[in-house]
Amino acid sequence: MIASLRILFDVLSFRLRRLEMANMVSAGAIMWALHVPLVWEGLIRLAFALALNVLVYLNNDYHDLEEDLDATGRERERTQFLADNRAAALGAQLFLVGALLAFALWWGGQLWRPLVFGGGICWLYSAALKRRPVTDIVAMIVWGATMPMVGVVSDSTASWLLLAQLGLFSGVFESIQVLRDHDEDALANVRTTAVAIGPGAMAWVIRVMLLAVACFAGFTFHPLASVGPALAMLVPPASVKTARYWNVIRLLLGLTFLGECALLFSAGG
Repeated sequence: MIASLRILFDVLSFRLRRLEMANMVSAGAIMWALHVPLVWEGLIRLAFALALNVLVYLNNDYHDLEEDLDATGRERERTQFLADNRAAALGAQLFLVGALLAFALWWGGQLWRPLVFGGGICWLYSAALKRRPVTDIVAMIVWGATMPMVGVVSDSTASWLLLAQLGLFSGVFESIQVLRDHDEDALANVRTTAVAIGPGAMAWVIRVMLLAVACFAGFTFHPLASVGPALAMLVPPASVKTARYWNVIRLLLGLTFLGECALLFSAGG
């Protein structure tokens, strides 16, 4: 029990420090844009999203154990503890799956969808798809659109458009991720999209993905919504390994999504 709790805490703290649970913020923004009461309904859904994120990131760490043990700069102590307590890690995952499923069925509100589709695609990605060209990016587009479903209380055109936008964002970030990890993945014989087509072509994939985001934002929400992703296209992917590059892209796309949510909020959801 103690080992399981420490593993869950390690996953949560590590991912929060790396700003890798942004889908929770997206779910909250969707609820705000669509005028969902945040005091009760919103807090319950955000708590569900937090537990779901811990589950999928723990599952990812569990699948990547051997690679992370061989890598440097991976918080060796945390990774080693997970490796030494695999049974506890597996038990924590099974507990979270059972608890989340039971709560989703009891509470209702379509919470089963992010659990099944978001959690399911993350499991497939961690187990196999992240090591295959094209499917690595496609899987993350699906993941980006399904995890924030936690914030969708009732189906509407607006909610589906926001989810589609988030899916495109996720495709951009996964494209950046595989380009950043190109050298390491190539040495490890991991055939991501970047390894398959090369860094030069991958840089153009990022630009095309950003162009798709800009077009979708401009035509679907407002022409001004395309400004952020258009500016992101001007940031040279050659600096992909720097924190500044990631922060600039996150800022521009984050402001884009915030603007889209504000438009919907002002229009009454």
